[in-house]
Amino acid sequence: MKPVTVFALLLLLMSCDSAVKQDDKNAAALLAEGRWVDLSYAFSDSTPYWPNNPEGFRLDIEANGITEGGFFYSSNSFCAPEHGGTHLDAPVHFAEGKQTAEQVPLESLTGAAVVIDVSAKALKNEDYLISVKDVEDWEKEHGALQDGTIVLFRTGYGQFYTDRKKYFGTDKKGSEGIALLHFPGIGPATAEWLAAKRKIKAVGIDTPSIDYGQSKDFKTHQLLLGKNIPAFENVANLDKLAARGAYVVALPMKIKNGSGGPLRIIAWLKN
Repeated sequence: MKPVTVFALLLLLMSCDSAVKQDDKNAAALLAEGRWVDLSYAFSDSTPYWPNNPEGFRLDIEANGITEGGFFYSSNSFCAPEHGGTHLDAPVHFAEGKQTAEQVPLESLTGAAVVIDVSAKALKNEDYLISVKDVEDWEKEHGALQDGTIVLFRTGYGQFYTDRKKYFGTDKKGSEGIALLHFPGIGPATAEWLAAKRKIKAVGIDTPSIDYGQSKDFKTHQLLLGKNIPAFENVANLDKLAARGAYVVALPMKIKNGSGGPLRIIAWLKN
């Protein structure tokens, strides 16, 4: 059974109040046929952020210990830019008047996903631009992309996530750091082709940006987000997914009027 069919059936089962107990068993049995893979990095003070966000993620401990009442209590506050770590780029990030973080529909954040592996090329060229030919070559082997697919690109740079210099191409901060960014991304022509010819619903990548590091106009962002196609950046563990067969659930923090936000993205795989 395809993952997308599993989730459609689960929704149908859950809507039938007259058979709740049986439905629970059926849903559990269906989910037991697969496993979940976490595609998110944890947030901490070591989470890499864009060079012009030098402070990054900060967690402040407000309470952590035994209270006067004799029970344990822990509570923290945090502060972070919207764009860093595993996160969502909402369409409004680069397209005026398009969907803000809380407006992105669940249909755009969930669905059947594919992984297009370009790591053999990208690891040899830190400025590699994923091409239309890369996608067409993938289709020749795995079949054509269906409308409404979530497309995840694996460049292999996820292995460098904890090494800022290798992951970003530089460990410098501020404007100096931005000028020295080097990592692969999706070519603008490919973005336009995916939106027009394949009608994808979302895109993800295992680098800091869907545009390559040396981009000055962020055209790939403009083209995809301008079509209300959200992007997932700094996606983890793409090496654990096959080319086809995953069902992705990508739920960001629901920030009103946000241009993006921290993202917990997971994938369900059939055993």
